[in-house]
This record gives sequence, C-alpha cells and structure tokens, in this order.
Amino acid sequence: MTTKQHRGTKSHAGDHSTTGPPAASGWRGILRNDLPASFVVFLVAIPLSLGIAAASGAPLIAGLIAAVVGGVVGGALSGAPLQVSGPAAGLTVIVAGLVSQFGWAATAAISAAAGLVQLLLGLSRVGRLALSLSPAVVHGMLAGIGVVIAVGQFHVVLGGKNQGDVLDNLRELPAQIMGHNMGALLVGAVTVAVMLLWPKLPKVKVVPAPLVAVAAGTALASGLNLTLARVNLPGDILSEVVLPKLPEGPWLAVLGGVLTVALVASVESLLSAVAIDKLHDGQRANLDRELIAQGAANFVSGALGGLPVTGVIVRSSTNVAAGAKSRASAIMHGLWVLVSVLLLASVLELIPMAALAAVLVVIGIKLVSVGHMKHLWRHREHVVYAATLLGVIAFGLVEGVLLGLVVAMLRALYRLTHSTVEVSQRADGAWLVKVSGSLVFLGAGRLVRELRAIPLREQVVLELHVDFMDHGVFEAISDWRSGYERMGGRVRVDEVLDSWYHRAVGGRPARRKSLRTTEPRWFAPWSHWQSTQAEDIVVDVPDPRVEDDPMLVGVRAFEKQTAPLMRPFFTDLVENGQRPKQLFITCSDSRVVPNLITSSGPGDQFSVRNVGNLVPRNGSGGDVSVGAAVEYAVDVLGVQEIVVCGHSDCGAMKAVLDSTARADSALGDWLKHADPSVLRFAGSPGDEQLAVNERLCLANVAQQLDNLCSYPSVQEAVAEGRVKLVGMYFDIAAARVYLVDQERSTLNELTPH
Repeated sequence: MTTKQHRGTKSHAGDHSTTGPPAASGWRGILRNDLPASFVVFLVAIPLSLGIAAASGAPLIAGLIAAVVGGVVGGALSGAPLQVSGPAAGLTVIVAGLVSQFGWAATAAISAAAGLVQLLLGLSRVGRLALSLSPAVVHGMLAGIGVVIAVGQFHVVLGGKNQGDVLDNLRELPAQIMGHNMGALLVGAVTVAVMLLWPKLPKVKVVPAPLVAVAAGTALASGLNLTLARVNLPGDILSEVVLPKLPEGPWLAVLGGVLTVALVASVESLLSAVAIDKLHDGQRANLDRELIAQGAANFVSGALGGLPVTGVIVRSSTNVAAGAKSRASAIMHGLWVLVSVLLLASVLELIPMAALAAVLVVIGIKLVSVGHMKHLWRHREHVVYAATLLGVIAFGLVEGVLLGLVVAMLRALYRLTHSTVEVSQRADGAWLVKVSGSLVFLGAGRLVRELRAIPLREQVVLELHVDFMDHGVFEAISDWRSGYERMGGRVRVDEVLDSWYHRAVGGRPARRKSLRTTEPRWFAPWSHWQSTQAEDIVVDVPDPRVEDDPMLVGVRAFEKQTAPLMRPFFTDLVENGQRPKQLFITCSDSRVVPNLITSSGPGDQFSVRNVGNLVPRNGSGGDVSVGAAVEYAVDVLGVQEIVVCGHSDCGAMKAVLDSTARADSALGDWLKHADPSVLRFAGSPGDEQLAVNERLCLANVAQQLDNLCSYPSVQEAVAEGRVKLVGMYFDIAAARVYLVDQERSTLNELTPH
C-alpha cells in the first residue's frame, strides 16, 4: 500500500494510512482541546472501569489500574492518537472465565504475557491482517458478548449475583425475577432510563450519559437510604493491589488463555482504531504501532495487577466528540483516574452495584446492533453472524469465534466454487446450457448430471460465463462432449468472460483464477482486436456467416458480453425517449469515434456525420439533411449544445486544397459547401506553425459554427441562452482534443498539460 509522508512522519508498512491534517500541537492546543476532552473521557471511564471489573470477577481496583495504564502507557505509545485504551466489555467473559479457573493473580500474569504476545505481533507487522477478519465474525462476537454481559448483569440489577455462565444465568433468571430486590430494581431502572434518554436531550451531550446515569442512581439510593450492595474499596486502596503470580494448572490451558486475551484484545483494538479513523480528519492510524502500544499497556497493567487493556470504541468516540486533537487527551484521562483513586475513594464507595450493572446492561444490548444485522443480511453474511453469536452464547467466546470462522470459510469456499447451470431449449430447437461462476472439480458432478439429462442427437450450445475452470471440469466437459457427439449430437462451446476451455483445448490451459481486464471491443480496430481477443468469441463449431465477417464477430461479442449489461438502460431509453443534451457534428472519418473521445454513451449525443463535418447554410440549396437534423435537435429534442468537431489529417480538406474531387461527382458537389471555409482561411490563415491542411480544418470548423446561425431556430436559441455553439478539433495521432477559437481559427487546450 502506498502511503504519503506527512510533516516528517515516516511511512510504515503497517499504516492504515498516514495522511491527514496535522494534529494540534503546542500547549495552547492542548489546553484548548485536549484538556477538556480528557476530563469528559475520565468521567466516562470511571463507571465503566468499575462496572467491567465487577462483571469480570476481578478486584475493583484492577479496573482502575487498567484505566490508568491504558490512558498513560497506551496513549503515549499509541499508533492511533485519538484512541483511548482501558478495560473493555468485550473481554469481560474471557477474564471472568480465567478468574474462575486460575484465580485473579494468575489472570493478571496471563494478561502480562498476552501483552508480550501483542508486542511480538506488532514488531512482526501483522496489524493489517486484522482487517482481513470477516466483519460478520467480529460483529457476531461482539453481539454474543453483549448478550452474555446483559444477561449476567441483569441479575445484579435485580439485586442478585451474576452466575458466571450465560446458560446458568438464563436458567436462574425466572427465580431471580420473582425474588428481586425492589430497591436495586428501582436504581437500575432509573439508571437505564437516564442512559437511554440523556443523549436525546439537546445541548447536554458533552456530559457523558454513563456518568449522569450512575450519578442519578447513586443520588436515588442515597436519598431513599436504600440498603444495597455498593462499590467496596478498602481504606488503604493501594494495599489491595494483587500482584501477578504464575498460574497453576495445565500449561496448554494457560497458553490458550494467553493467546485468547492477546488475539481478542488485538482485534478489538485494531477494529476500534479503524472505526475511529472514520470519525475525524486528523492523522490516520498506524496499526502495527497500535499493537505495540496495546502490548506494552497490557504487560504493564498485568504486572501491576490490572485488567487486560484494549482500545475501546465508547471512550474513543467520546474523546473525538469532545474535541480532542492529540494523544495528550488519552494520557491526561489516565492521570485523572489515578488522582480519583488516590483522593476520591470515599466518593466511589457511594455508587450502588445495581447502577454500574445497569450501565453495562445498556452497553451489552447496544453491542447487538440491528443496523449491523441488516447490513450483513443484505450481503448474505447473516449465517456467519448467527453462528458466531450463538456459539459465543452456548459454548464460550473462543469456541464461538472459531465456529464463526469455520462457517465463514465454508461460505467463502462455497462462493468460490459455486456455479449455476441453466438448461433451456431455444426457439430453433437447439438446447442452451448456460454455466456461470467458477468451475472446480467439486461442482463437476452436478454439471455433468445436467448435461447428461439433455436428449441425445440434438444440437447443444454450451455457453460458459466462468472466471475459472480447473482440469477436472475441463476433462468432464470434454468426455461428455465426445460421447454426445459420438451418439450423433452436435455441441458448440461459447465462452463469454474468458477462454478457459478453448485455451485448454489448444494445449495452453490457464493456471490461476483471474478477472480478465481486456480491452473493450470498441476500443481498438478490428485487426488489433481480432489478433488479441477474438479467440474468446470464436467457437469450435464455426458459423460460416460469422467467421469470415469481422463485423458479425463483433455483433456476437456485443450480444454475449455487452448486451446483457446494457439491456436495462436501452429499455429505459425506449420507454422514456431520448433526451440528448448535445448535437455532435463531425466527419465521417473512421478514426473519429465521438462517444470515445467524449466518454459518452447511448442517449447522450444526437449525431450528424458527413464528409468534412460541413453544415450547408440555410437556403443554400442542395442537401437539406444536415439542416433537418439541426432543426430537429433544437426544436424537438431541445439540445443545450451544438458541437462541430474537425480532426487532423482530414481527407475532405485535402481534397478541397488539391482539387482532387471531380467537379461532376457527388463528392465534388458536396465539397462546394466548403468554399466559404477556403475564403475564411485566405482572409485569416491562423497559426502558421500548423500545416496548411490543419489550418484549413480549423477555419472550416469556425465557418460551420457561423453557418449554424443561419438557421432561425439556432439563432433564436443562442440569443436566448438555451444553446451554446462549440468548436472542437481532434488530433488523431496525439489522441488529444482541443477547443477552436471561432474568431481567430486557432487552437485552445482543453486541459493544459
């Protein structure tokens, strides 16, 4: 991938992109933008960090340690300057499982080891590979995590305890609902209501909803003097830090935990970084550097007894929305968390656990995005999404992700190898077998079954619209064809997208799948096209009418390649009529292709072509077809522009100069309409650096523009501003188009080089 260097920043192989406006620098920018943003992010981080720690079964201080380390270490080293790192809801299920299996101290050690793995991944520059992970698996994983979090924390909102396993939580939920704690339910309901309604209020979004919701729940619990479980921090909070120790248990399970934390944290961080890039116009994310930052933060957090750290979308999007411009905001938010832990522990202990749980319930439900479901449904990826979601819920995070990846790979294999076979009988009695897709040996059996079902001794057209054919399918088709023809049938093989079959027949089979980028038929002359591309259209049972007529070969190419794509457009032009904006008058010269040099198509131009691109003056006698076309274009079609286009090496102008056309010939009579152009050229020879023939051509274009104004309808339309007249000149050898100055008969560059 090509990247641009920006303000001294080196391009990096793992960059998502390094372009973009410079980040705000200097103390003035930090004080104006990053300082207030850091405080807003800090207010979001406190309740989320405590809630995630509680949901993970870890000491509450572990969540705050992770918030501090994620902000300071992750922010200082981050490859995504506006991303904020800290404990994430997406790792809650994983951490809870590790805590129940190994204990918290061992889980902290696993987090530190996962950080080392992330460091190695970042140094190996594999960050970009995260972008190759199926979005359906990622969204399914997040949705599954959201369901697990919401179901587990709903027990806490009801005044009970999270049972850990989602199936156990679902099993015990009816009993918990029946035996709920009214006070906890009231606090939880108020917290949920504030979480949902606060963002809808105008001019208050700068204050984060989680902070307001937890504050409302805490105020309600304190005001009503409710007896509820609350945040429990020891008097000497730093003495409660649990330092890591080596896990005891099967090393395979420990290694699995390390890799799981490392991979999930890495994927979530990288996806968050890419998502945040879409929210601002600043420096783009360097994904490999971001992996290194996340690894360092996880190592430090685990070593200090903190939760695993990831880049988190909630805090990061809040950071951008609050106006942050540099990494200083993320770093300062971590420092604010540290100050609150040391000086405001007594305030944090007022928070009811039901309020923190209610915040996580809302966050968990939001992870199950209906928008993502609709998007994946439109792209036919809902099966992968559902498999991942249900796998996470039923079996666990790792198992669910693996299940989603397996389903995604099977879907990809199916799509890569899938082909459609349509068999029909044409009006002339021949059987048409249309095959589309990729043909590999896995689909050979189905194709042969369809072919063998065709009655014997018939004429069969096998039309292949395929982008790949392996040897197995080629052999299957060849064997069927040989047998069918031995029984008296006739088989013709037509290939549309590529010539896989015919190249294999000729002993030069293709070896890899490719989407051919061939020149369109109309892009080059017949001679060039036939020598390079016509073999894809010519069939092995030739039609004598076609093989000797290049025009008919081209017609066949149009019918098979272009017509299916253009048919809806042509139908619209028939139903709604033509509405061209331009009348294009040019020479009959075969080297001038108006739609090619103007990049236009059917319905865009009303065209007139004749020898010398002449427009006889109104009332001059003789041929009136050009005048009829001009009046029809202006009066009936309502064109907005009339173009007269001459060209280099014009045979008509040469004939005028050399008087080679016989006076008594039709050509001689027609070229008499160029006499005013010759007089114009004699009076104003134009640019003498050009050859005489080319200067006459320019004078001829200018004269035809004058002749157009001899028609009353054109004169009236030009005067009213409804039509403008344009002179053009096409240099064939240089393949360049110029505008013609009507007054001076000279060239003006259309696009200066």
